[in-house]
Amino acid sequence: MYKIKSLLFVFLSIAILSCSSDSDNDEPATTKPSNLSIIGNITGVDNENPNGDGSGIVNFTINATNATSYKVLINNETLDLTQNTFSYTFTKKGTNDHTIIVSAYNASGFTSTTSTFKVYVNDVLALVWQDEFDQDGAPNGSNWGYNIGNGDNGWGNSESEYYTDRLDNAQVENGLLKITAKKESYEGFQYTSARLLTAGKFEFTYGRIDVKAKLPAGGGLWPAIWMLGANINTVGWPTCGEIDIMEYVGNNPGHISSALHTASSSGATVNYKANTITNETTEFHIYSMVWTEESITFLLDDVEYYTYNPSTKNNQTWPFSEKQFIILNVAVGGNLGGTIDPDFITSTMEVDYVRVYQ
Repeated sequence: MYKIKSLLFVFLSIAILSCSSDSDNDEPATTKPSNLSIIGNITGVDNENPNGDGSGIVNFTINATNATSYKVLINNETLDLTQNTFSYTFTKKGTNDHTIIVSAYNASGFTSTTSTFKVYVNDVLALVWQDEFDQDGAPNGSNWGYNIGNGDNGWGNSESEYYTDRLDNAQVENGLLKITAKKESYEGFQYTSARLLTAGKFEFTYGRIDVKAKLPAGGGLWPAIWMLGANINTVGWPTCGEIDIMEYVGNNPGHISSALHTASSSGATVNYKANTITNETTEFHIYSMVWTEESITFLLDDVEYYTYNPSTKNNQTWPFSEKQFIILNVAVGGNLGGTIDPDFITSTMEVDYVRVYQ
């Protein structure tokens, strides 16, 4: 109730300013609007679907006496209307209550009311993007690009590898993407590997991602399945947000971890959880993340083990309302990879598929 009253106060403040600016130009009406109400016709309502058919579409009609225009506050979005009808599509999955504040105006003033509508949005996810790695050769260029080189200070992590776009380090073979780290002298570095990303090719907000993979073995190896905000070139890191779906350290076998990096938790990783795993370098496992408007949950073989859901969501704690892209890589050494086994020669992360559902 406090939240609704706060929203109403803010909305009425906007309304007063709007009304005062218009009143100098319009002929005063006898009285301000009255008898204000809003009716919502939820698409697909019937006896079996009392809250709609799952499309989330609601057709609204505003009724008011003596009104010339309207403002509607819905999901923190303000609609300015001259007509009394509009359509809105809700996207929050499941059955949820949505509070709407509507104001009706004329030159003499305004009146406001608050209504709540219960709307169902289909929570069955559909496959929207995938790579099954079924074409031998280089990874599909429509899906993947590369980071090349060693970045700034080993991509900010003191990593020892040089990332390439060579088939030696990334290729599709027999239905698997193979990202291979090698000990070899190349471009002034002693190790090579690959870092593939979907930036500019596929970026998304909210949904589920499943990656079926077998991890490389070797001290100093640091494979990762992760995501970065697509606005990184504009706002920088960590403001863009980072979602680490799976990180593995070859020096610590039997464990994986997931983490979130934000402006409130970047170098000192507070939002983090490790999980035990078996046969990670000899068998395939499914590494998953479910991302909604309110939380991010990590799963191993479809079993949940960590959820990030900060009580306060702002640009410091929740940059995760913007699009992100997917990254697959195998780092060598670095802050997390640690000491590289002097006997290490080569090892490969094999990826069976990457699938995104919304």
